Amino acid sequence: MKAIIQNEFGSTDVLQYTDIEKPTITKENEVLIKVAYTSVNYADIKQRKGNKSKGTFPMILGLDISGTIEKVGTNSTFKIGDRVIAFPKNGTYAEYVIADEQLVFKIPENLSLKVAATIPTVSILSYMLLHEIGQIKPSDTIVIHSAAGGVRSALVQLSKLAGVQKVIATVGNIDKANYVKQLGADTVCTYDDFTDVVLEETNQLGANIIFDSVAGNVTTDSLKCLADYGTLVQFGNSGGTAGIIKTSDVHSSCRNIKGFSLGTTRKKQPWRLHPAAKQVIELFASNKLTLPIAKIFPLSETAQAHKLMESRDYQGKILINVGENYH
Repeated sequence: MKAIIQNEFGSTDVLQYTDIEKPTITKENEVLIKVAYTSVNYADIKQRKGNKSKGTFPMILGLDISGTIEKVGTNSTFKIGDRVIAFPKNGTYAEYVIADEQLVFKIPENLSLKVAATIPTVSILSYMLLHEIGQIKPSDTIVIHSAAGGVRSALVQLSKLAGVQKVIATVGNIDKANYVKQLGADTVCTYDDFTDVVLEETNQLGANIIFDSVAGNVTTDSLKCLADYGTLVQFGNSGGTAGIIKTSDVHSSCRNIKGFSLGTTRKKQPWRLHPAAKQVIELFASNKLTLPIAKIFPLSETAQAHKLMESRDYQGKILINVGENYH
């Protein structure tokens, strides 16, 4: 089968389009999936460069897919031909993947495999961040950092679907403001002035919940505009540097910091994904939730997909079409 592999960490030049052996089921609770689409996530960039882990070569990147069940084990809850989204083992930039059934979710016939490919990482994560970790309420004022990215685009829409009255979004480039407002954000600002904007919009009280995947100075500045008893939800560090949090900024104001990783949860508590997956699949199938697709690349041009993500000059999800006959 065709796949993208890498034998060392580095730039997009390390990504090789080649033939490798088709994977086989080795455990009872696994399924073989023929991939239609996979998505590109920022975690892929970090892993390609070696920033995320040491890794074992040859390595296949990728977190999630949409596709069709090709083979199942005995007593499987799935059958051959089922259309699914999944978080497979051992990477997704390949024509076939193996996945544990706990991380495979059926999709309805009216949901295309292309649209379904935008769901797994960003939408399931967003739903869990809002409802399980942040526990948002309609009366909350929330801040979503880097709101033009895939996860944050879903966060904005899901916040509004949940009835949140005020969503303040930040962007690295103010040119993306219209896009974020179209998703539902009430106010859009940049990292340079968001603390002042948040305090002005809340009569100096601060935001109830701030969702931060940037880290660095953005995390530090977020505490300047987080309300008493508010929550800072930290779920990434795309900025590349750690944020500084002082205990004195937390205890006396009764504020709290919550961390969350979808990757950790997939490995250690995969069952927690099921309620969120069910909800977001229904929202996509009923067209209540959509994620714009920035661009679709063929598998052979995965390096170009990575370059687009690293440029940050895009809006929505970047997909890779692995199965040519899928639509």
